[in-house]
Amino acid sequence: MRAVHFGAGNIGRGFVGLLLHQGGYELVFSDVAAGLVDAINAADSYTVHEVGDGGTDTRVTGFRAINSAEDPEGLIAEIADADVVTTAVGPTVLRFVAAPIVDALRRRDPAAAPLQVMACENAIGATDLLKQEIIARAGEEWGVLAGRAVFANTAVDRIVPGQPEGGGIDVTVEPFFEWAIERGPFGENPPNIPGAHFVDDLAPYIERKLFTVNTGHATTAYLGAQAGIERISDALADEAIAAQVAAALAETSALLAAKHGLDPQELAGYRSTILRRFANPALPDTVWRVGRQPLRKLSRHERFIGPAAEAAESGLSVQALLVAVGAALAFDDPADEQSVELQKRLRTEDPAALAAEVTGLEAQHPLFPPVRDAFTARAAEVAGSL
Repeated sequence: MRAVHFGAGNIGRGFVGLLLHQGGYELVFSDVAAGLVDAINAADSYTVHEVGDGGTDTRVTGFRAINSAEDPEGLIAEIADADVVTTAVGPTVLRFVAAPIVDALRRRDPAAAPLQVMACENAIGATDLLKQEIIARAGEEWGVLAGRAVFANTAVDRIVPGQPEGGGIDVTVEPFFEWAIERGPFGENPPNIPGAHFVDDLAPYIERKLFTVNTGHATTAYLGAQAGIERISDALADEAIAAQVAAALAETSALLAAKHGLDPQELAGYRSTILRRFANPALPDTVWRVGRQPLRKLSRHERFIGPAAEAAESGLSVQALLVAVGAALAFDDPADEQSVELQKRLRTEDPAALAAEVTGLEAQHPLFPPVRDAFTARAAEVAGSL
């Protein structure tokens, strides 16, 4: 069995690739980073180090890498004969992944089992997005190619922090992971992924993860940055920050319970587990890594505005989520392109118009007035600091 994974970075090697290896797949990583590709091909194994309670080391073998920019034909050939394709590249890159998959489907033996495609991204419906890109790329040919692939959405969760210097292609991760996959598209032949669980309705799992893990992680980062704290674990050691993060997650849990019928007590236990994970002092994670790309994280269907908008529509509390939005607006990291852009736009643009553009909220939406006020307040702070 063969699996082609797009994105040979830390998540690709330390989470998705690890589980595919454990499922018996020959691993082919695809990436455009020449140095990383060369390092992978120069090694016969790498180790995934789990740090924290119950952590173990796992040696991964049976892999190779392709530079998709330099050898597109080689990549297409690998996909054409693969059993599984996965991604961990970021939702905005999926349109580039679509092209070699379409070319590979053209070459795939029509009698072969369908290629099993899963986009493992921090986004709702990422595989659907990839499929749409593939269909658009295939055009009129899609009617012929459609039976050669199946597509399943997934929800993935594992903290993979920035890696220590000199670690080579080894990866440090937390012990906890979750990989939920839609059962239906695979019929009687699901991929063999140890530790993954297949579910009939993925939506609650995706939103529980996005609105708890992603919302909580980013809230911790932005509040920590405001307080001048470097590490995520140290931010949660601050009682005031921990209380504010817990309050934000209580609001997202209230939405999840109302929307999906999830049990409030189980959600409370899930929140506690998430906060313990963030507080793991063995993870060398920083507020700057977790907080990067604030413009994306403030967009309409992301971790703050997404749940807050639905909660506001239902008359649920959003006060703690608005505090998190304010902290995100204050995230000022000269090394992060989106942070620099956001702070510049707060200095130069009308706050209400900027709020509407960044968050995608319409003026009549019940969440818009307090969000507009948060943008206005931050704009005033930025102007006052000049």
